[in-house]
Amino acid sequence: MTWFTDLPVVWQGLIGGLFTWFCTIIGSAVVFFFKNISRKILDTMLGFAAGVMIAASFWSLLAPSIDYAGEIYGRWSWVPAAVGFIGGGIFMRLIDLLVPHLHLGNDINQAEGGVEKERKKLSKITLLFLAITIHNIPEGLAVGVTFGALANNPSPAAFIGAVGLALGIGLQNIPEGAALAIPIRTDGKSRLAAFFWGSMSAIVEPIAAFVGAIAVTYMTPILPYALSFAAGAMIFVVVEELIPESQTHGHTDSATLGLMLGFTIMMILDVALG
Repeated sequence: MTWFTDLPVVWQGLIGGLFTWFCTIIGSAVVFFFKNISRKILDTMLGFAAGVMIAASFWSLLAPSIDYAGEIYGRWSWVPAAVGFIGGGIFMRLIDLLVPHLHLGNDINQAEGGVEKERKKLSKITLLFLAITIHNIPEGLAVGVTFGALANNPSPAAFIGAVGLALGIGLQNIPEGAALAIPIRTDGKSRLAAFFWGSMSAIVEPIAAFVGAIAVTYMTPILPYALSFAAGAMIFVVVEELIPESQTHGHTDSATLGLMLGFTIMMILDVALG
């Protein structure tokens, strides 16, 4: 592990993003073994993913944002956290409006975002792919920002916290990969095509991680804003996509328990290890 800790934080962030992408690839590979997954299992996995992201948003992003801001703004340390958090949500809303996409489980006629003509031109697979890809951006950004923050706080606890965040997001990427690949396979596409689309939906994560790490490394004053921005974007995804999707098929109890399990595991990774 020494080789990893000796790397520049930007490269650590990139590797963290590659790891979360690899976890999506693992989740997408489920199509080689199953054509369908029980809706109850899928809803539980989506709930789990939501729980991980909620816990990570607070312990890995918002709390450090306030801590870093405290050194600069004193009792006004909540300002960067609030501004960045709202900014992250607005950013994701704008992407939702501008990019055509289809929420998981929705019919092709329920596509959202972009211009109406564009929606009609795109296939269901493309719309699903865009939806998951959009929502992977804040996850990659969160990983990159937490590793980039190590440039100003290279403590072992902060490093373990960043690794814990990457592990947590990687864990929740496994069901996300399956949640995209399985519907594509069920829609009649080949296993290879479903695996490809599911895997490539998270290619934005290492890119976003690299960009996030560079940004906070070379522009230190934006660090508190960047951390809370990533948190706001992740919470937007959870509330707008993951929780509603996990709760609309009659498996609310399983999905809620999955959320609580994901939240608990991420909390343990962050608090106990970090």
